[in-house]
Amino acid sequence: MRVVIQRVKAASVTVNRKICGKIESGLLVLAGFEESDTAADLAWMAGKIVRLRLFADADGVMNRSVVEAGGEILAVSQFTLYASVKKGNRPSWSRAACGDVSQPLFEQFVVRLAAELGKPVPTGVFGADMEVSLINDGPVTLTIDSKAPE
Repeated sequence: MRVVIQRVKAASVTVNRKICGKIESGLLVLAGFEESDTAADLAWMAGKIVRLRLFADADGVMNRSVVEAGGEILAVSQFTLYASVKKGNRPSWSRAACGDVSQPLFEQFVVRLAAELGKPVPTGVFGADMEVSLINDGPVTLTIDSKAPE
């Protein structure tokens, strides 16, 4: 499982000109899955995301989690996180899990995130052509891979 996490002042996802998910201050999480991902990957990633200290404390130091900051999380599925550009200039997504595998994984991941966060996690529409808008805060952007935790 791979994610790109962006600290945002606001973010939304739109499908067919209709906003289907939006948050104010918090984290935008773009999530991609591969066939070998398991419930353990989902649990580890959800826990890691909500505990990351990416928000400023009273001294202006990134020392508070999204939970401690009272922030929100917007989750968007994104298979392109598994792009390979080893050969040529056209990316290959052969490592990305097919929809039949990745959709349930994404849904389970969102449930875990919501449980860890203690509030609902809005999402985009799985498999749809989505427009994601955000006001990046910082900017603070991280990438995390459950198979190569750093």
